Amino acid sequence: MSELKFKGIVAYPITPFHPVKGGIDVEMLSRSIEKLIDSGVHAIAPLGSTGESAYLSDDEWDHAAEASIKQVANRVPVVVGISDLTTRNAIRRARFAEAQRADAVMVLPISYWKLSEEEIFEHYAAIGEAIGIPIMVYNNPATSGVDMSPLLISRLVRDIDAVTMVKESTGDIQRMHKLHQLSDGQIAFYNGSNPLALEAFVAGAVGWCTAAPNLIPELNIGLYDAVAAGQLDRARDLFYRQLPVLEFILKGGLPSTIKAGLQLDGLDVGAPRAPLAPLSIESRDTLSKLLSQARR
Repeated sequence: MSELKFKGIVAYPITPFHPVKGGIDVEMLSRSIEKLIDSGVHAIAPLGSTGESAYLSDDEWDHAAEASIKQVANRVPVVVGISDLTTRNAIRRARFAEAQRADAVMVLPISYWKLSEEEIFEHYAAIGEAIGIPIMVYNNPATSGVDMSPLLISRLVRDIDAVTMVKESTGDIQRMHKLHQLSDGQIAFYNGSNPLALEAFVAGAVGWCTAAPNLIPELNIGLYDAVAAGQLDRARDLFYRQLPVLEFILKGGLPSTIKAGLQLDGLDVGAPRAPLAPLSIESRDTLSKLLSQARR
């Protein structure tokens, strides 16, 4: 599969938990994914930060991955987040995702101990050797504790055949320009920082990996379409219209804010898993106002 299948808006679904039985609420997970597909997003990325992957048992992770891929049913590409502290379990998850017919996997190098660049490289190399589908490198030091330099990322793309895509979430637009320069424009990179969406597309990002389509898909897709059509004035208008929501989502924490927003829209996806907390009443009111303003 070519990385070119992953263009445009790559949407992150939440992972809902059953309020009585515990575990994954598959019915609500299916409904939330269906809502994203109906909105017109270009790909689905379950089990990322928004999907609370770090808070799931292995059985729950498997259940959510299988149910998500089944619900998408090949209508759009699926890239599954398989990140784990250990290379061993990351490989297990990657193989599981491939067996369920995911189109690609996304890997964030999570660390308790500080990893050397060689340890990071070998982590990706081992996963790449274990599967036959592409890997999206995910750089997000705010959540993983690991910050990969553009030089290291370009090495991963150059020397590991399976690594074909990069999601950059540091919020530093110069990282994207550097990646573009180091690869002579050959690295397919994706924006992972909501407030940088417009700048990233202008800098050459082929996609935007975001949880925002759960709440404002028309604005997200409209921004991508406007940039693709060269309509930069329209793109700026669309971007600044949605920016307050994007900033609120980022500051409030993705699982908490997205689940609250879906509840405001009538989809009761429950609370995030402790120690994450639901939004306060005051924050929910703020989110409701921001959504109303953006959707006008």
